[in-house]
Amino acid sequence: MPAPRDWTDDHVERWLPVLPDLDPDVEGTVTRAMLLTKHLRRARERSLKATGLERHEFDTLHKLAGRRGRATPSELAGDLGLAPASVTGRLDALEHRGFVRRTPSAADRRRVDVRWTSAGEKAWREALGMLGHEEERLLGVLSKAERGQLSALLRRVMVEAERDEAGRDRPT
Repeated sequence: MPAPRDWTDDHVERWLPVLPDLDPDVEGTVTRAMLLTKHLRRARERSLKATGLERHEFDTLHKLAGRRGRATPSELAGDLGLAPASVTGRLDALEHRGFVRRTPSAADRRRVDVRWTSAGEKAWREALGMLGHEEERLLGVLSKAERGQLSALLRRVMVEAERDEAGRDRPT
């Protein structure tokens, strides 16, 4: 029984007569990676819309989550790749919604600590859960061993891509 076909199979077939030196595996892999990225972006936007979070709110809460729900504004600015003033505006809005709380640092009175509230953590987890469900659905067509193999192969490709990006920031 032949393997199921996707849109990219037709795309590659159309281009092979035009570009006879085209490597169908490279073209197929790159095209599928781009389409999968678009699909996951759309899924992310749907999860944000369903939970009432704006993208920048989710991104800020996500970076805060990566620091176990507590960070300084300058740490968040670095994690987000933003100027501190931009983070201040984000924190103002998140605080207004009850998702974060800023308090003077006990260690240094000149510093402020940002902590997410239970409402902020709940909103982040809800949006993340919806997106995670879609990721699991898609990758669920692969066995655990296949997922590990795919991850290892993509790591090798990304190590090469990151070597090209030396001196530039990694994606946030």
